[in-house]
Amino acid sequence: MNAIEIKNLSKNFGPKQAVCGLDMTVPMGAIYGFIGENGSGKSTTQKMICGLIPISGGSVRLYGKDHTDEGVRARVGGLIEAPGCFPGLTVWDNMMLQAANLSIPNAEEEVIKVLKMVRMEGAAGNKFKNCSLGMKQRVGIAMALLGEPSLLVLDEPLNGLDADGMRIMREVFTDIVKDGTRSILVSSHLLGELQKVATHYGIIRHGKMIAQMTAQELDASCRTYIALKAEEMKKAKNLLGCSYSRVETDEAGFLRVYDQTTAEAVVTYLYENGVIVTEIMTDKIGLEEYYTDLMKGGK
Repeated sequence: MNAIEIKNLSKNFGPKQAVCGLDMTVPMGAIYGFIGENGSGKSTTQKMICGLIPISGGSVRLYGKDHTDEGVRARVGGLIEAPGCFPGLTVWDNMMLQAANLSIPNAEEEVIKVLKMVRMEGAAGNKFKNCSLGMKQRVGIAMALLGEPSLLVLDEPLNGLDADGMRIMREVFTDIVKDGTRSILVSSHLLGELQKVATHYGIIRHGKMIAQMTAQELDASCRTYIALKAEEMKKAKNLLGCSYSRVETDEAGFLRVYDQTTAEAVVTYLYENGVIVTEIMTDKIGLEEYYTDLMKGGK
């Protein structure tokens, strides 16, 4: 059984179609990275999954049942846009209020448990307004975890976090799904960070799903390349451009050769043409470059 099964989903806002014919499958136990440009329909899709806005067409099934089923609705926790907290109250008081809203028995015990899960037990006495952005995001996830939901829907929870905050968030995600009973649907523009934790991906464009894959399938699809530096970089690029179809300079100043070749062949070719290679390595493109290529219509 899958956590989410979406078929031919659509959403119209007047004459504008925000989501059109979307299909998506999120397996149980997955951390599903939901990727797309601003305005591609990610947040709208997540809101429909959470029941915050009605669907215009198609179907959303959660754990085999329609997403409007009361029983299955209780298995969904969400953080869309920002945590709904009172700034002047402490983290603890905000959590207890949410527990009361959800009629959770043994509220104190449950709040302690979820705050530990998101590494916030030491900040329970802090006023929410005094928390850092990363702490606020973790409070929002803790709220979404109240009631032991099977599915978490998180909209851009990594935005604005520093390196340590991102590391903690990755640990939190991994801990949440480690027993295989929970799934996470998480949208993010920080593709390098998402790649460190996601097990599955869905790429949406103009309201349509254009690619779904596992992390293993992404790795197999990512092209390898030769990266090098030479004593005469301009000459090296001109020479390589004459013999290979795609040669680019990356942000670190390396020349990248994307054609199917070997490092030895590239070094030999440049040496025979009077250019000495000083550094060379073979690597693979990551999720961010794969996504960029896909948006440009590349393979």
